[in-house]
Amino acid sequence: MKRQKRDTIHRAYIKGYQVGFSGRANDNCPYSGENPLSAEWIKGWREGREDHWQGYSASTGQQKVVSM
Repeated sequence: MKRQKRDTIHRAYIKGYQVGFSGRANDNCPYSGENPLSAEWIKGWREGREDHWQGYSASTGQQKVVSM
């Protein structure tokens, strides 16, 4: 059975969320400024930071990422 890759836009969002949740700066974005993946990564980063500030635990953050 072939394994399907996730959508690249969704993957960028998830990676941004994980970086934001871990408390790292948004300077770690691996995409250039005008790339649509950059916008999704930053969107995920912001949501990850908000969840971190609201006191979500690491397991709750991971569950949220998996359900997306």
